[in-house]
Amino acid sequence: QLLHKPLDSLVVQEEIALAKFCRDPAIAVPAPVFVVNRCDFFLNRCMEKQSKVYRTYLQILKEELIPAMGCTEPISIAYAAAKAREVLGCTPDMVKIGVSNNIIKNVKSVVVPNTDGMKGIEAAAAAGIVGGHADKALEVISEVTAEQKGSMRSFMKEVPISVEAIDNGFIFDIIVALYHGADSAVVRICRYHTNIVFIQKNSDILLDNTAAESKPACGGDNPAEDGLSDRNLLTIADIFDFANTCDTADVCPVLDTQIQYNTQISEEGLLGDYGANIGSTMLKFYGDDVRNRAIAKAAAGSDARMSGCELPVVINSGSGNQGITVSVPVIEYAKALAVPKDRLYRALALSNLIAIHEKTGIGRLSAYCGAVSAGCAAGCGIAYLQGADLKAISHTLVNSLAIVSGIICDGAKPSCAAKIASSVQAGIMGYHMYQNGQQFRGGDGIVTKGVENTIRNVSQLGREGMRETDKEIVKIMLQES
Repeated sequence: QLLHKPLDSLVVQEEIALAKFCRDPAIAVPAPVFVVNRCDFFLNRCMEKQSKVYRTYLQILKEELIPAMGCTEPISIAYAAAKAREVLGCTPDMVKIGVSNNIIKNVKSVVVPNTDGMKGIEAAAAAGIVGGHADKALEVISEVTAEQKGSMRSFMKEVPISVEAIDNGFIFDIIVALYHGADSAVVRICRYHTNIVFIQKNSDILLDNTAAESKPACGGDNPAEDGLSDRNLLTIADIFDFANTCDTADVCPVLDTQIQYNTQISEEGLLGDYGANIGSTMLKFYGDDVRNRAIAKAAAGSDARMSGCELPVVINSGSGNQGITVSVPVIEYAKALAVPKDRLYRALALSNLIAIHEKTGIGRLSAYCGAVSAGCAAGCGIAYLQGADLKAISHTLVNSLAIVSGIICDGAKPSCAAKIASSVQAGIMGYHMYQNGQQFRGGDGIVTKGVENTIRNVSQLGREGMRETDKEIVKIMLQES
């Protein structure tokens, strides 16, 4: 009888512990639940491993899901500074730093890890110069010693460090220049956190890829990032097929690290006293069911990260907060549902790629809060764990984006955790709306019929519509300095 049903009407689920469904009122039981061999029903929709889409999606996960210690914008400054120190070959006696407005916004209020609580651009650069290892990229200051922490403060007192806002047409732009007597070294990072495009030692240009970055990130629909795989190949339908049919041996290396690191920092956030303690507040006042645990643990990871916790995370779209948000809620639901590890891998592949797809059109940095993209994608991963098909996941994403797309990004700081909580809550509500036969329809505000059309609308809102908002946010933040 199953063979005569349309493919999309089947709810595919592997070995679900139904008893756990019944004990937790926050989990809706899909009806009916079929325990089937996925290959029997997805044979005609399997994505070939050698296809361009499969290889690109796998490479995107490898490029995006990388470890980082500390908020990634100050860490990117530390990385540039460490590289410049390496090129200079000695400790500088003068430092000049130029950064775009969005870097100022995202570094101003967040604690730089391994600095004994210091904040700001100067602290990030000093950490990279004094204790950084450029070969470790976004884990550049993960091996700072106690002696080096003391030396950072001395360095900042003794060495002049100047910072200026620059506008070369790029939202993400960092230039670090170090000087020692007649010698100098310059390193520039542009467009994304590890993208070194220019290195100069005295008058010798050692690297110059600035021509490849001549098209600013704010232009075009989805501008390509030099050196990275083409994100324009991402679609919700293909992401769903990839998640269903990928060889989990291909994705488990990056996902295992994400599960380990991001779970650890979320648990630390609940145990310690970090920021505004949004995670523990959620558990104290809103209960301990799986829905609230998923929200609280994601928020707790950000509580810790924004307040200088020295545990690493696996990032998404260049952001540790987004990496935590897109994964921890899915991991928490997987535990409650007692799904096989294979199912968790597929759900995480789906949620991560959907978040990257959403952010591609918006850009790395924007006045549009990145936690929104990640929280809505987490709702899709949670839906997938419970047997959601492509239609359900599409509606989950549209519903949730319609709820929270107005949240602004005003830099990295403790309130990010509360924005994460709201975004994950919206992601879960988006799925529950669909289960309840409800949806936001085309013409309801920024919602347009078709999930890809709504994603494009959100991209336009975040990239173009909020450009002036971004400038005003930075202006307000600098007035508060």
